[in-house]
Amino acid sequence: MKDKVIHMYMEDYKRWLEADLEDPALTQELKAIAGDEEQIKERFAVALKFGTAGLRGVLGAGSNRMNIYVVRQATQGLANWVKTQGGNQLVAISYDSRINSDVFAKTAACVLAANGIHVRIYDALMPVPALSFATRYYGANAGVMITASHNPAKYNGYKAYGPDGCQMTDDAAAVVYAEIQKTDILTGAKLVSFEEGMSQGLIQYVGDDCKEALYDAIKSRSVRPGLCKTAGLKLVYSPLNGSGLVPVTRVLHDIGIDDITIVPEQQYPDGNFPTCPYPNPEIFEALKLGLELAKSSGADLMLATDPDADRVGIAIRCPDGSYELVSGNEVGVLLLDYICQGRIEKGTMPKNPVAVKSIVSTPLADAVAAHYGVEMRNVLTGFKWIGDQIARLEADGEVDRFIFGFEESYGYLAGPYVRDKDAIIGSMLICEMAAYYRSIGSSIKERLEAIYAQYGRYLNKVDSFEFPGLSGMDKMASIMESLRTNPPKEIGGYAVTKVTDYKKPEETGLPAANVLIYALEGGATVVVRPSGTEPKIKTYFTTLGKDLAEAEAQKAKLAEALKPILA
Repeated sequence: MKDKVIHMYMEDYKRWLEADLEDPALTQELKAIAGDEEQIKERFAVALKFGTAGLRGVLGAGSNRMNIYVVRQATQGLANWVKTQGGNQLVAISYDSRINSDVFAKTAACVLAANGIHVRIYDALMPVPALSFATRYYGANAGVMITASHNPAKYNGYKAYGPDGCQMTDDAAAVVYAEIQKTDILTGAKLVSFEEGMSQGLIQYVGDDCKEALYDAIKSRSVRPGLCKTAGLKLVYSPLNGSGLVPVTRVLHDIGIDDITIVPEQQYPDGNFPTCPYPNPEIFEALKLGLELAKSSGADLMLATDPDADRVGIAIRCPDGSYELVSGNEVGVLLLDYICQGRIEKGTMPKNPVAVKSIVSTPLADAVAAHYGVEMRNVLTGFKWIGDQIARLEADGEVDRFIFGFEESYGYLAGPYVRDKDAIIGSMLICEMAAYYRSIGSSIKERLEAIYAQYGRYLNKVDSFEFPGLSGMDKMASIMESLRTNPPKEIGGYAVTKVTDYKKPEETGLPAANVLIYALEGGATVVVRPSGTEPKIKTYFTTLGKDLAEAEAQKAKLAEALKPILA
């Protein structure tokens, strides 16, 4: 059997090597690995799997890499599904600044057009929320976003969206994947040139009407309209060489924030991300240049959006002039608090308001929601589940009840106009919140401390354990299985009082998911889940102490106890 598998991937390698590939760089790469069985196996032994997050992989040659042939095959599978859906027979496409993102976006458009499917593609890079919006605006059957989010520069990806602007459902993704598997990777996709698709009227650019409608929808969610024009907020912003520059600065200027200094080294699109290995606003290294600029310019606030501008990280100026990074959980709580307080004050809070967060996000948000009389719904990780709650409200004619949704990984949404996280509205509301506290002689830092004083000192931290290589997924599965068959009785000296296994929907009331949550004596919780997009197991710790030191000490003890289990 092993010899047969080796024979298959060596045959695939030879077929690619002998094919007249359109991209000479792929042929050069294949020639360079001749005789290196491990490198050949890495590229051809498996194919990138299409799931609800679409595809994501390292750029290069082979079925286990991101290249035009993998994109064509995936898009033919998508086209086969779209053709069964009726409706407008239209797909919206956007892309970020990553290497080959524009090439892959146009490649997808060419395959769709060859299948008689209409395409609306952005004429320049635009972020995830713009794709979700265009999908809904044009009544599309699907959307495609070419991005690998915050992965290192050598990655790219292909995210597929359903007609509601949410990432594709499991059922639809399974059908698309089955169609992909029926499509020969080198020859199976239909294809026309981009120019031919445009001349036939099958490929069109997204219109200015759609772009302006997105900006209007975002600005309509302002809590205190007009406030920023007079607040004198001083901002440093970094798009991290991604797609956020144009939409974020456009909306901020429109609401009256004009003192914006862009981090020059990270201003323009560059898929090599030369200033940081991970263009991720969760990571200090990505924000380092922005923080230095904030300190030298005395900015009130520093913002950074990731390459596909669906997540935003911030650093705030403290009373002593230093700057402090604010976690995704803390920003989520601050925004929820600001929106609730402001909308109640302005009389714009809907009846029976609803907020939504992921199960791994801080329970402090539940306490804040309860204080303001807001229903907090907890859903599985993945913003599509927040989108699903918005869709349910919409189906009941109650979409206006939704006021805010967030994930601890820096993703926020404050309106139903899109169904994915949106760093444009996140940036707008963070700036408005900072401007408001500045206008009343306070600050974001002071408000955060007041929240902790009121509800208790919550600490939320995430650790990751990486499992690279082809055996990584098997090792992760084995660890999760072991945790289920031999559940820990205690972690770090704290007794486990309850285990919630999200693979048991009959117990949780949510769809099945590979997540374990341990409730511990004293109120702390530990969540263990494999990442959906990377070979990692993530552990989420929530501790609650009388002060930060006590909460941090408990987190350290819990993390140390888990290391031998997850290493």
